[in-house]
Amino acid sequence: MKKLTLAVTLALATFASAQAAGINGLVNTGTGGSGTQDLNYELTVLQGTTVLASNHGYAAFDNIWPISPWLANSADSKWITPTAAQGDSFDSSSNGLYRFQLKFDLTGFNAASASFAGRFAADNAASITLNGTQIANATGFSSWSSFGAASGFNAGVNTLNFDVLNWQQSGGNPAGLRVEFTQSNIAAVPEPETYGMLLAGLGLLGFVARRRKA
Repeated sequence: MKKLTLAVTLALATFASAQAAGINGLVNTGTGGSGTQDLNYELTVLQGTTVLASNHGYAAFDNIWPISPWLANSADSKWITPTAAQGDSFDSSSNGLYRFQLKFDLTGFNAASASFAGRFAADNAASITLNGTQIANATGFSSWSSFGAASGFNAGVNTLNFDVLNWQQSGGNPAGLRVEFTQSNIAAVPEPETYGMLLAGLGLLGFVARRRKA
C-alpha cells in the first residue's frame, strides 16, 4: 500500500510540474551585451506599409548619449537601436516607424493558459500587438509603461510586434526600444503516460480502499 501511495504521489507531482512553466522565448532587449546585435528582435524599418530596411537592433552602451535622457541600462535589459551608432539622428522630414518583432513558440503547451506581463519604454512612442491585436501603447523614454496579455495566444508560433514611432525632428533624433518581461506562465500539455500513471494509481488506490472496507 505504501509503495502504491508513493507511486501515485510521484505521478501527481509529475502532473503538477508539467502544468506550471514560464514561456520560453520571451526575452528582454539587449541581453547579448552592449554593441552586439539583438538577434531575438527582428527590426523592420517602415514607411507606411513599405519596408525600407530589415535587420536586427543593436544593444546600446551605458555611457553614450542618449543615455541619459533615456532610462539607464541595467543587468536585466538594455536599449536597442536601429544602428550600432546609438546616437544616430533619424526622421528629419517625417515620422519614422521601426518594428521590433519577437516570436515565441507554444507548441506542446496549452495556449489558452498562457499569460505574461512586462514593462517597456520607447523613443518616442510604441504600440505593442500580440498576433495582430493591440495590447498596449505608450509614449516616453524616461519612465516605464506596463504591458501584458492573458489571451489571444496561438497554439504554435506567436508574434509580438513593438512598433516604435520616432517623431520628426531636424536633428538629434535617435530611436530606441527597451523591453523587460516581469513574469510569464503557461501550462504544459501532459504526456499520455502521465495521465495513464495517474489514473491507474488512483484506480488501484480506490480498489484497495474498497477491499479494506469489505
